Amino acid sequence: MSVTTKVLEEEVKVIDAQGIKYKVLNSMVEDALNKGAKKIKLINVNGQRYIAAGVKGEVEIEIHGTPGDDLGAFMDGPIITVYGNAQDGIGNTMNSGMIIVHGDARDIVGHSMRGGKIFVNGDVGYRVGIHMKEYKGNYPVIVAAGVAGDFLGEYMAGGRVVILGINQDQEDIVGDWVATGIHGGALYIRGEVPEFKLGVAAKIVEIDKEDKIFLKTILKEFGEVFGYDSKELLKGKFTKIAPLTHRPFGKMYTD
Repeated sequence: MSVTTKVLEEEVKVIDAQGIKYKVLNSMVEDALNKGAKKIKLINVNGQRYIAAGVKGEVEIEIHGTPGDDLGAFMDGPIITVYGNAQDGIGNTMNSGMIIVHGDARDIVGHSMRGGKIFVNGDVGYRVGIHMKEYKGNYPVIVAAGVAGDFLGEYMAGGRVVILGINQDQEDIVGDWVATGIHGGALYIRGEVPEFKLGVAAKIVEIDKEDKIFLKTILKEFGEVFGYDSKELLKGKFTKIAPLTHRPFGKMYTD
């Protein structure tokens, strides 16, 4: 399944990023959007930062190479597809839209994310989902096919994080201090998570009916994007990690 829409050839802008500084590249992207491009194809991307930062609307951005930090920061609506790996902070404080990474993504994926989805067909680094939040029925989602590093879901105030650990040993799916300081949202780990890996204010809870519906729905979409059988992804036990309390550090500020 493709999450992209049909775009006319004249509405596609191809930009060769080889040797171009990030500020210049981002200006070129902005200029193309202002001229009516509905899809932008960036080739030879090599570490340029802030691509699509603050971009709004129904636009597609296709990236070939490795984008730098803060890809899609503060974005509101676009679909970004990365054919390669991505560096730190993708989806930083994004409001809506989608980021698809066909490789790995590094640290603080979805930092302070407020809506939308991030799908990664590889591993993710440290502090993924830190400070994610939600409001009423609007919540962000991060799904990674591989494994995650330490401090996954740190200080989460909302949202959902799913780590699948495909082709990984059970004990290696997540790092240490999972969900330290969590006070909202939930994490779903495909496999067992030992209690000693949990951070302060996190607990393991039973999967309920709503969780099963969520996992079935999101993994169907994830599987269609990357070519997985969602029924296979749903096999086995999922460990749900949730907040122990909504005020984990309340005693630090009150008598």
